[in-house]
Amino acid sequence: MNSFGKRFVFTTFGESHGKAIGCVVDGVPAGIEIDEAFIQSELDRRKPGQNAYATSRKEGDVVEILSGVFEGVSTGTPIAMVIFNTNQKSKDYTNIKDLFRPGHADYTYYHKYGIRDYRGGGRSSARETAARVAAGAIAKLMLRSLGIEIESGVAAIDGIEAQQLNFSAARESEIYALDPDIEARQKEAVLQAKNRHDSVGGVALVRIRNCPVGLGEPIYYKMDAVLADAMMSINAAKGVEIGEGMHAAALKGSENNDQITAEGFESNRSGGILGGITNGDEIDVKVYFKPTPSIFQKQRTVDIHGEEVTCELKGRHDPCVAIRGSIVAESMAALVVADMLLLNIGRRLSDLQKIYS
Repeated sequence: MNSFGKRFVFTTFGESHGKAIGCVVDGVPAGIEIDEAFIQSELDRRKPGQNAYATSRKEGDVVEILSGVFEGVSTGTPIAMVIFNTNQKSKDYTNIKDLFRPGHADYTYYHKYGIRDYRGGGRSSARETAARVAAGAIAKLMLRSLGIEIESGVAAIDGIEAQQLNFSAARESEIYALDPDIEARQKEAVLQAKNRHDSVGGVALVRIRNCPVGLGEPIYYKMDAVLADAMMSINAAKGVEIGEGMHAAALKGSENNDQITAEGFESNRSGGILGGITNGDEIDVKVYFKPTPSIFQKQRTVDIHGEEVTCELKGRHDPCVAIRGSIVAESMAALVVADMLLLNIGRRLSDLQKIYS
């Protein structure tokens, strides 16, 4: 299952240390101006090796469009994009080729498929998410023409939580911090973990603005359910909250309800979604990322023969996956909204009559 979406569908391919990674985006309406510089800028936000708070693996992440675009405009046919890997160090993984790294998908992949690409995690590596960002950029170009905006930032690192949400500041921050007042503390937490050969977890916040009322299906393809599905598909994501999230379970109905006036909703504890359908308010999605499992400390594990061994990792890894993960979460949100917009076209006969009459 390497595809996501119903109408706006993307499929990714490739492995961490293979020749390339990429995606095919199908269902893109014809006539969208495809800004290649924008697509590249989105990949640049996610790419590794930019500072001390990310993996030192340096990939240019240069995207090449292979199909679906003519003279700068989408043709309505599948858009294929490829990103060639240029900085693999597969030899860093030869010492762990027969053992299972704690916290990784090595154990489950091997028992499911009976074969394992140990080079950086193969298909299970977060390297695959670069292809998602490329696909998400196509979705954003579509949403841009409709006035829908999506932004993200890091709301917490190592339990150090933002007290304000400044998305403009997050765009300029090396760690995409939403709160400039605590950014230094968050950075220090990342560096301390890195120096101890350890890692820290974090929380990303995605906000969708100007989403129209009526997106999402009422039962089996709810907007909040699909957003949660999209976010949980990201490497190291362990939890998702929409609006008030889990805190709603501690509130009374009188506290949790968003009362409605002629001007709109008085609050937004629902996170912009009611009954699985968007209500026109801002959609807030929090994604909780576990600490990066790749740490450079000795750990107990077993090998493929069931023998107990010691795991000592080499390689280059993010000390906090939530930082770059926030960009991936933003891209996944764009893909979900694009899909929902296309699914919503046939909700009423009058909509079809506008198109075909």
